[in-house]
Amino acid sequence: MANILKKVVRHFEQKLPFVVYSKPNSTQLTGFFQQNCTLYEVNDFSEMGFVFSNFKENQSILFPEKECEILQEEYILKSEIDEVVNSEVSTVGKERFELLVKKGIKAIEEGVFDKVVLSRKETLEFERFNFLEVFQKMLSKYPTAFRYCWFYPEIGMWLGASPEQLLKVEAANFETVALAGTQKWNPNSETIWQEKERKEQQFVTDFIVSELQDEVDSLYKSNPYTFQAGNIVHLKTDIKGVFKSDYNLKNIIGILHPTPAVCGLPKEKAKQFVLRNEGYDRKFYAGYLGELNLKANSDLFVNLRCMEIRQNQVHLYIGCGITKDSDPEKEYFETANKAMTMKQILK
Repeated sequence: MANILKKVVRHFEQKLPFVVYSKPNSTQLTGFFQQNCTLYEVNDFSEMGFVFSNFKENQSILFPEKECEILQEEYILKSEIDEVVNSEVSTVGKERFELLVKKGIKAIEEGVFDKVVLSRKETLEFERFNFLEVFQKMLSKYPTAFRYCWFYPEIGMWLGASPEQLLKVEAANFETVALAGTQKWNPNSETIWQEKERKEQQFVTDFIVSELQDEVDSLYKSNPYTFQAGNIVHLKTDIKGVFKSDYNLKNIIGILHPTPAVCGLPKEKAKQFVLRNEGYDRKFYAGYLGELNLKANSDLFVNLRCMEIRQNQVHLYIGCGITKDSDPEKEYFETANKAMTMKQILK
């Protein structure tokens, strides 16, 4: 890993774009090091490289394979001692978010949509921020997540440890997941899921299965199960199958993104509510990123548990799914627990 990290430092000092990442349950680090500062974007999804797309779907930045030096190295996972980090609750932020959740519940009760995913941003100040140190902690602390550090000089730096696959395609075989429902992980007791959380997860599963039905020759879904991601757990359903021979990758991504797990249902109505009411720009939070058409395969992840680095500020992006049974205060504390996932590696 030392060679890739040295390359990261040089590229950052020269203000050249790069991304380094490791896939879930892998000890291989991959780096894309673009050799110029040209801003490339995805047009028809036939391109090859590493893609980073925002929530609004109006910008998909590409590090083209042919314009990058690509390095891969194995690394050793360091053992991490779990530390208790208290989530700092801002009264102003809490009240504002609870009002937003109440507004979302009212829209659900009025029949505008069945579910909406609402989010907020926390900003932390640092005298000194060592992004490489944070990224290496991320690699060790969250081995089951897609961990990355992405930098483009005109846009900034993002780091994350996402628990959610958007889409994996090998030839015509595909995998995706339905991920929803969140609790704080307790190693001393079994996770019990309430009806609200099971319904929320079922919304996501049903949407993905129904929307993909016309695009596949076969489809299989698992039963929901508890999946641990750092200090929290989710309900997860694995969905896999085979696409029809004439499938179009751009169309498939358009069906899946943004998923109900980061937007809501029906998708377009929930998305418009988010854009009108959240009061800030999600940017690349709840977008997607990953390998596009490398060796004819794509491996994409939803950009969750992420942070944006701007000089001495770290912006954490966190959200939760809202249904008619949601409790505004509980939803706020769910976002606080998710924020703790990132705060644990910022100490």
